[in-house]
Amino acid sequence: MGDIKLANPAPLGLMGFGMTTILLNLTNSGLFPFDTAILAMGIFYGGLAQIFAGLLEFKKGNTFGLTAFTSYGAFWLTLVAILIMPKMGLAEPSNPHFLGMYLGLWGVFTLFMFFGTLKGPRMLQFVFLSLTVLFALLAIGHLADNEGIVHVAGWIGLVCGASAIYLAMGEVLNEQFGRTVLPIGEKH
Repeated sequence: MGDIKLANPAPLGLMGFGMTTILLNLTNSGLFPFDTAILAMGIFYGGLAQIFAGLLEFKKGNTFGLTAFTSYGAFWLTLVAILIMPKMGLAEPSNPHFLGMYLGLWGVFTLFMFFGTLKGPRMLQFVFLSLTVLFALLAIGHLADNEGIVHVAGWIGLVCGASAIYLAMGEVLNEQFGRTVLPIGEKH
């Protein structure tokens, strides 16, 4: 019996991350007011779908993918909890400065994960580098009570989310067609 070819779960995780990141950063940039669609995407696509993708990366023996997708899936679930628990009467609203620390810790995690991308495709490096900048700016914006920095972070977030979607579609289309349809900067 031959080896069974497993599907690549990364595009699922990247799409869950990318689309949810774009929705949230449409708000951070000031282009749209906050909307319930962000919470729903944060739970189901940014949260659960990424966790599923991470668990499927485990099956493929990909520690980086497991760690990234399950962690960022949990990020989205915790962020939704931070936002809705006070509205449900389950907790007080998060202190904006403490929220800055939360975002800063995610930035540190993302910076370390960025170093793990250096052997991967250039687009993956870009996703993690732009995400590191996004978390840093969001943390600084919240710690400094500076909405202008949060708006700049929102624009970085739009680029980050779009780059994740591009990478996901590059992986899907390149595999589907057996050739490079969308270049992702793979090392050969």
